Amino acid sequence: MRFAISYQSPHHGVDPGNLVAYARHAEECGFEGLYLPEHVVLHPGAALRSVELPPTMPYLDPVDALAFVAAATSRLLLGTGVLLLPYHHPVPLAKRLATVDVLSAGRLRLLTVGVGALPGEARAVGVDFATRGRRADEAIDVLRLLWSGGADGVSNDGEFFPFADLCSFPQPVGGPLPIHVGGSSPAAARRAGTRGDGWFPGGTLPPDERARQLEVARTAAAGAGRDPAALEYTRWAPIDLPEQSLAAYAEQGVTRLVVSATATDPAAQRAQMSAFAARFGLGAGR
Repeated sequence: MRFAISYQSPHHGVDPGNLVAYARHAEECGFEGLYLPEHVVLHPGAALRSVELPPTMPYLDPVDALAFVAAATSRLLLGTGVLLLPYHHPVPLAKRLATVDVLSAGRLRLLTVGVGALPGEARAVGVDFATRGRRADEAIDVLRLLWSGGADGVSNDGEFFPFADLCSFPQPVGGPLPIHVGGSSPAAARRAGTRGDGWFPGGTLPPDERARQLEVARTAAAGAGRDPAALEYTRWAPIDLPEQSLAAYAEQGVTRLVVSATATDPAAQRAQMSAFAARFGLGAGR
């Protein structure tokens, strides 16, 4: 089991010193990586499953913020949880992500993408909300295509992002980045199986539905000629998770748990991280 941590800027704030201290302490504690979420824009009345999001919630741009974190750390893997892929054109996005990976010496390994759930956010960036799933599928293919192309260029005859003979360099360290798929729907689970390197379901799914969707992901992987056992399975967990609860996650096939500090005071956040690290033997735990 691997353990990562999320920095939720709406809750933890956007102070650069606190972000750096949070990331460095996570690294010292032995956490595998750091995740950052995304909303491109919010608006009055925006809500997720009846939970209204205050329009002034401060969401950092995750790619830019991860570059900032990379410069302040040396080992911590970098991730998004989740990047709203349909709201980005994959050609410039391929360059941005490869840049962070190259400058961090190959640490952008926890890229997780989703399709978004706010129609107003899609409209704001000129995306038809009904097409966001197909756009995400094509964008995943385009990213991998650009990250693996040679000097002769690559072409895409797609619905949303057609182009011919493009070269995108530098490319990520060691080849195309792993792309995990997040979401709380059967469609997201199928996308994880057919195109993803891992599945990261939402934290509000009931256990029986989560189990069904995991089976959807694995069945989709097999149907696409991929190895279902190679699909990583990431889950949210509380930062006060008891040690005895770990076995249940392992039995369900979970390969990575992601937690987030719940305290608002930075010192208390670091104390929560240290306690978790000590409880599960992650590293120094200080």
